[in-house]
Amino acid sequence: MIPARAADLWRPLTASLFVMGLSACAQTAAEPAKVEAPKADPSLASMYAPIKDGDETIPGVDVSKMDPKNVRQVVDYKTGYPAGTIVVDPHSRFLYLVMEGGKAMRYGVGVAKAGMEFEGEADIARKAQWPGWVPTQNMIKRNPERYGPLASGLEGGIKNPLGARALYLYQGGKDTLYRIHGTNEPWSIGKSVSSGCIRLLNHDIIDLHRRVPKGSKVVVLGPEESRKGEV
Repeated sequence: MIPARAADLWRPLTASLFVMGLSACAQTAAEPAKVEAPKADPSLASMYAPIKDGDETIPGVDVSKMDPKNVRQVVDYKTGYPAGTIVVDPHSRFLYLVMEGGKAMRYGVGVAKAGMEFEGEADIARKAQWPGWVPTQNMIKRNPERYGPLASGLEGGIKNPLGARALYLYQGGKDTLYRIHGTNEPWSIGKSVSSGCIRLLNHDIIDLHRRVPKGSKVVVLGPEESRKGEV
């Protein structure tokens, strides 16, 4: 046992250490380390800035919240398809516009839900700006509450699910009902959410629409061909 006088000497020291410990804890809780949000590349911010397109204004995209891989960019790409071919890899969620010199312009895309995918080759037989949209009979059958009221169609505009541009895929002169188009749901890029079509950010479909003429070939890869082209 510690003598009374010794104990009296220890009490102030023990109390001081206890208070110091509380102060240190309080200071740690009150002053957390500051972490600055990453700053967007000015060139990317400009690429995805608001666009005035005819009578419509396309909202800008906050690139700081985008997955960097989904930003439009030129990549090394090896393929036997000629320049001008659109290669869609739905399994990696990318669309490639083949360029000369082993390069391709790569776009992040949203793709079809499982079981609703298009696979194979097609031609772009039609191009449209601010296209109108009519849900297919299968879409109406699957979700009558959502698509039934739109059975007569929806005129083009910022609220239209086809977005700012659309490329229509045909096989043997027949409409496949599949499209490559824009979207008013930027969050869907990189996900499997559509009823079969390939969707891009409105900024990106405008860029792609400008680059490809009618008659361009579209190749949609199967799982065994996925991720083989990009170096």
